[in-house]
Amino acid sequence: MTQIEKDPGALRHPVRDLPLLIALDVDGTVLHHDGRLSERVAAAVRRLDALAHVTVVIATGRSVVATLPVMERLGLLTPGRPAVCSNGAVTVSVDPHAEGGFRLEDVITFDPAPAVSLVRRELPSVLVAVEEVGVGFKVSTPFPPGELWGEEMIVPVEELVARPATRVTFRDPSSTSEEFAQLIERIGLHGVSYAVGYSAWLDLAPEGVSKASALEQLRRQLGIEPHRTVAVGDQRNDLEMLAWAARGYAMGQAPPEVIAAANLVTGTIQEDGAAEALDEVLADLA
Repeated sequence: MTQIEKDPGALRHPVRDLPLLIALDVDGTVLHHDGRLSERVAAAVRRLDALAHVTVVIATGRSVVATLPVMERLGLLTPGRPAVCSNGAVTVSVDPHAEGGFRLEDVITFDPAPAVSLVRRELPSVLVAVEEVGVGFKVSTPFPPGELWGEEMIVPVEELVARPATRVTFRDPSSTSEEFAQLIERIGLHGVSYAVGYSAWLDLAPEGVSKASALEQLRRQLGIEPHRTVAVGDQRNDLEMLAWAARGYAMGQAPPEVIAAANLVTGTIQEDGAAEALDEVLADLA
């Protein structure tokens, strides 16, 4: 419950002061791909989050263990704050007293075996990682350094697909994202949701699960009206989120289909586009 809801007698603007949900992607939106965080972006996030009726939520393809450090850098690691991880398959809330500093709120899984078998038949050398929530990843072969957060446990492929999973990641360092996307379209993947990254990187999630599906559930829980939603993102795993938001900002460097899904375009990551978008939101709240 937000502070403004706790004080029903407070004077409110009929629209401007209604609860607002702001969803932010991480890589390529808030963080540069080398992990750098612009102080201008961080300051814009903190200014909005300081408003009692605004809830800022990270919505990312990252695992929980890779998301919490970003939230800390942004000043968002506050008790009870939700975060959408693993492209919507995992929703957590910050809990300093819990193991790992978070509490699982929702976890959605799927059977990874059919998709893994299909992709590996076409790309026998593809790298495969299956998320272990709150721990890291089980992998068939080590990924390039710095690409996976948390523990990296090498196991046989049979063990990778032995249990339901929240997310499966495929990586082909020798291919481009365009080649990877063409392959996935050609072979077809059924019973899962998927998104190709800016490199030859493919994330699988349970069918129907996306950042948008998790955010919609969160919006309802918070009692926020659909027209009071903002999202900022830059990649194909943000497509549904940008279409879901009443005000969806695509980063300037986003692929054409991502820009088409948004109703607004901001600057690139190099231009601190996320800060531009958030400053515009803040101006509307003044």
